[in-house]
Amino acid sequence: MKYDIVIIGAGPAGLSFARSLADTPLQVLLVERSSLDTLRQPPEDGREIALTHLSMDMMKSSGAWQQLADQDVSPICAAKVLDGDSSYTLDFDNDSADLDALGYLVPNDKIRKAYFEVVEGIENVELITEVSVEDVGSSSENAWVKLSSGQQIECDLLVSADSRFSETRRKMGVPASMKDFSRTAIVCRMEHSISHNQTAFECFHYGRTLAILPMNGNLSSIVVTVSSTEADTIFNMNEEAFAADIEQRMQGQLGSMKLYGRRHLYPLVAVHANKFVSRRFAVIGDAAVGMHPVTAHGFNLGLRSQETLAKEIKSAIAQGRDIGSASVLEKYQSAHMRVTKPLYMGTNLVVGLFTNDNFAAKVARKATLRIANNFAPLKQIITRKLTEKKIDIPFFLPGLK
Repeated sequence: MKYDIVIIGAGPAGLSFARSLADTPLQVLLVERSSLDTLRQPPEDGREIALTHLSMDMMKSSGAWQQLADQDVSPICAAKVLDGDSSYTLDFDNDSADLDALGYLVPNDKIRKAYFEVVEGIENVELITEVSVEDVGSSSENAWVKLSSGQQIECDLLVSADSRFSETRRKMGVPASMKDFSRTAIVCRMEHSISHNQTAFECFHYGRTLAILPMNGNLSSIVVTVSSTEADTIFNMNEEAFAADIEQRMQGQLGSMKLYGRRHLYPLVAVHANKFVSRRFAVIGDAAVGMHPVTAHGFNLGLRSQETLAKEIKSAIAQGRDIGSASVLEKYQSAHMRVTKPLYMGTNLVVGLFTNDNFAAKVARKATLRIANNFAPLKQIITRKLTEKKIDIPFFLPGLK
């Protein structure tokens, strides 16, 4: 069997990449280990994605945004960053940014469903489900994939979108740097009696981090980040005790709180591939860069990676060039590396500073917030980077979860 492009992984990165290739003459194959039913109706996993304006524009161009129900999209109109037990906040709002919203919060499962709906039925995209990849390889002429079904498939370009722990990436000889934070995120939704006014909170308390992300109505996504040694104890607290703890840490700003649905555990490990391509092979999405969630850039970088690669492939088609050639792939790698490397390193530095509770770090944390709050040009740069409304400024400081 022969295809132009084989994509391993039908998550949002893989699906959006397939959608980006819908208007090309290429024959594309998506390989996914999950069932078709799971792709059509993804389970709720507790994760809410903070989409930047750039990501929203990409979703609109693909038609995926239009598949979302109004109640699934919640605007983030303001954000407050707090340090320790201080009441001082680093503030961002949509009025000063001259935007309708800083960003938009959408459940991960709704995004996955929306992208599947715009990909299903595309003539030049074929989907194989409930199979895993046994082996991969490439030569100067083609790449190939051996599946658990026994099929061996050849292609001009193999693209991996199969998570930050990608086995395909490893088998294709692409090394990656991993940062294990030894911390775990406990994710859930909570109801509260006082409105959040579409405001996100990032609370860098000593010993743990608490993020409150505004959903529609009096409902918020809660992300508690703690040492992995404490995670099980907090995760297994009874619902009333867990709610009381969050309520107390928010100092009653959201009134009485109660759990809404299940809690989920996610160990925090960041990954950045040392390169994004090899011979007739490329990585996109989390297989390229898996971020710590503190700045909400992970999913957004995943969408940008597929768009960047698709753009280079379309350019190659227009010029009659080999889509899997080193020159085409190198352009993708160069462009995406410029965007991701500073963000990845900056995010890890911020996480290191704002989870360090020694005296010097506490002083630096408070100083960082005050400088960012009171130096208007710097604050404007941070806002642009967080919202991705203007994306020409390569700068980074802490922001939304």
